[in-house]
Amino acid sequence: METLVNRVAESGLLTLDLSNVLPKEADAMSFDLKPFLYMEMILKEKDYRAALQQHNWQAYQGKQVALFCSADAIVPVWAYMLAATYLQGIATSVYFGNPAEMQKHILLQNIEKLDTETYRDKRVVIKGCGDISIPDEAYVAISVKLKPLVKSLMYGEPCSTVPVYKKAKTE
Repeated sequence: METLVNRVAESGLLTLDLSNVLPKEADAMSFDLKPFLYMEMILKEKDYRAALQQHNWQAYQGKQVALFCSADAIVPVWAYMLAATYLQGIATSVYFGNPAEMQKHILLQNIEKLDTETYRDKRVVIKGCGDISIPDEAYVAISVKLKPLVKSLMYGEPCSTVPVYKKAKTE
């Protein structure tokens, strides 16, 4: 009887799944200025300031907050600044932009902070398929971060990869 050999397991490939460095949704919240606008179009300073004072800021405790306005309205910069002052000290971070932009921003920060020593002189596959959509920017960022360290860089799954980079013998 012939023994089956798992060549993928024996290949020495390390797989990096970028979904593991995505920010946790439980740690993120949104602060949308739309409900604070009169008729969802106009910001009345006095009403806005009063509404911010009455707002439950503790709901943002320990969260990463996306600060934005989903209404198609002209919102003065100071309105975002004022909301940010209420969030500062309560939220772990405040990001100007919608939730998707914030998630992308945090993902790129997480990639920048990633300890890559594990991948030094290794053959690395950046996982390409999964249940969670990963922004293209993340694949570019991880490629730039890993290229100086790895022996080779691939995209896809260990059983079916696309070569991206291979260190030359003289490097």
